[in-house]
Amino acid sequence: MLKSFKTEINPTVEQKNKINKTIGTCRYVYNFYLGHNKALHDKGEKFMTGKSFSVWLNNEYIPNNPDKIWIKEAYSKAVKKSIEDGCTAFTRFFKHQSAFPNFKKKGKSDVKMYFIKNNPKDCRCERHRLNIPTLGWVRIKEKGYIPTTKDGWKIKSGTVSIKTGRYYVSVLVEIPDAKIVNNSNGGIGIDMGLKDLAIVSNDKTYKNINKSERVKKLEKKLRREQRCLSRKYENLKKGESTQKNIQKQRLKVQKLYHRIDNIRTDYINKTIAEIVKTKPSYITIEDLNVSGMMKNKHLSKAVASQKFYEFRIKLKAKCDENGIELRIVDRFYPSSKLCHCCGAIKKDLKLSDRIYRCDCGYVEDRDFNAALNLRDALTYEVA
Repeated sequence: MLKSFKTEINPTVEQKNKINKTIGTCRYVYNFYLGHNKALHDKGEKFMTGKSFSVWLNNEYIPNNPDKIWIKEAYSKAVKKSIEDGCTAFTRFFKHQSAFPNFKKKGKSDVKMYFIKNNPKDCRCERHRLNIPTLGWVRIKEKGYIPTTKDGWKIKSGTVSIKTGRYYVSVLVEIPDAKIVNNSNGGIGIDMGLKDLAIVSNDKTYKNINKSERVKKLEKKLRREQRCLSRKYENLKKGESTQKNIQKQRLKVQKLYHRIDNIRTDYINKTIAEIVKTKPSYITIEDLNVSGMMKNKHLSKAVASQKFYEFRIKLKAKCDENGIELRIVDRFYPSSKLCHCCGAIKKDLKLSDRIYRCDCGYVEDRDFNAALNLRDALTYEVA
């Protein structure tokens, strides 16, 4: 199986310039591919696939336009991948799976430099450095995190990205399947919510990290910096501020966003690791209607900050890695309204009722009752 590893790198000034140029070229080629197909559609001509566009770009367009020769100076595999991404975006649009592809704006889009292992000397990894095609050896900040080549691990491909002025590398490493056999422990149910991130049926509760003093303090600082950025934009219109000041302030805001996001992601990672360490035979979660929850203007911010989708994706990956069955219960399953003792459904249960009281005399915390019902659910899909 393939496993991804992402860590921060410390490239030299020359390597930074190469990364910036390659990412800029990939963004330009992606936008050019979208624009070219849009122009063909307006003329009533046939859609051009990624492969056809790549041939046309290298054999016709660049030779006839010498001022665009800088496209060939970038790493060819990365440029080709950006064209493939554009073709994938169009394919999804034609299948009605997504909206029409958007053009990628400079500094506002997550464009990455793709690389792949072509030669035996490519993508070699040592404890403190990584060999990336066209860049050479690049220093890794977190030493020993990525599995090394001398230990027999193979890096298949990877990407280099920039976020808030920092450089990151993400690599795909081929690792053997390690599955747990004969796991005798019982299963668990997890009820996810806004009050607490996760309530587990083994009587363990993971608090909402967004209610902690640390995150609240950073969010307060973020609001202050955002107000400062808005004032600078207003002053620019009056001629009292410069573009350079705005760029500095924008970077401050981006760094705060990135820091808050990292705290939330780290908490999710630690929560999932702790749950999986109990070695249950299966884990049952609810198929939450997150897009529907986001339509509530009063709760949308709280829902987005909980990162339910990221929690589910990472839990699935961790379960696959450890041989644990992940069960998904239908979103219409009445986990909160169902009495775990007698099986009666309390239809008049309100969202404000935090304690579940049944006519049979059963009294329990609403979320813990839901977690127990999810654990014992008989109708589910295996993820």
